[in-house]
Amino acid sequence: MNGTKKLTLAAVLTAIAVVGSLISFPVLGSRCAPVQHMVNVFCAVLLGWRYGVGAAFAASLLRNLLGLGTIFAFPGSMIGALLSGVVYARTKNIWLTVLAEAFGTGIIGGLIAYPIAIFILGQTAGDVAFYFYVTPFLISTTCGAVIAGLVVKRFKKFLIGE
Repeated sequence: MNGTKKLTLAAVLTAIAVVGSLISFPVLGSRCAPVQHMVNVFCAVLLGWRYGVGAAFAASLLRNLLGLGTIFAFPGSMIGALLSGVVYARTKNIWLTVLAEAFGTGIIGGLIAYPIAIFILGQTAGDVAFYFYVTPFLISTTCGAVIAGLVVKRFKKFLIGE
C-alpha cells in the first residue's frame, strides 16, 4: 500500500474513532469509548505503528476540540497504538496485538493518567486513587480490542491478504 492510500485509510479510521466516541458507557467516573481501541488494532494490522500513533493522536485531538473526550484520551490511545503496532509488526499475531493494545492503553495509559490528573488537572492524590484510571481504561480497551481482533480474524484474507 502506498503512502497516499495509507494516509487516506488513517484519516478514515481517525474519523471512525472520533464519531465512534459517541458510543460510550460510564465506568467508575470515566467514559469508556471502545471504538478507539478497535481503530488502534486495525491501524496496527493495516498500517503499522507510526500511522496508528498518528491516528490516535489526531482522534484524541479532535475529540478534545469537539468536547467528546478528555485529556486522558491522549496517553491511553497513543500508547495502545504504539504497543499494538510494534507487537503486530514483530509477531503478526492478532491476539498478541489485542493483548498489547489492552496492556498499553489499560495498564500503562491508566497509570500515566494518574500523574496527569494530579499535575495538569490539579487534583490531589487523595481525590484520585492510584489505580482509579486503570480499571475503566482496561474495560474499554479490552472490549474494543477483542471486537477488532474478532473482525480481523474473520476478514483476514480481505483485510491483509492472508
